[in-house]
Amino acid sequence: MPEVVMYCTDVCPYCQRAERLLKNKGVKIKKIRVDGDRGKLKEMIKRTGRNTVPQIYIGDKHVGGFDDLSELDIMDELDELLAD
Repeated sequence: MPEVVMYCTDVCPYCQRAERLLKNKGVKIKKIRVDGDRGKLKEMIKRTGRNTVPQIYIGDKHVGGFDDLSELDIMDELDELLAD
């Protein structure tokens, strides 16, 4: 299973939903908290081009946010990404 990295904050409901979806699939998530750490926030923006959380990577692929992750799951493509 590829590494799953999620840029997130502690209070973001979409981050919590993404984490729940991934954990239900047995995924261990490397969480990078950007709240209170401007350096990590700048890293996320530079890496993703986005300034909202969550921002999720599966391996080297930038999945996007919770809506993108959920759409992949609905389209039965998320399990394929996680299996690589």
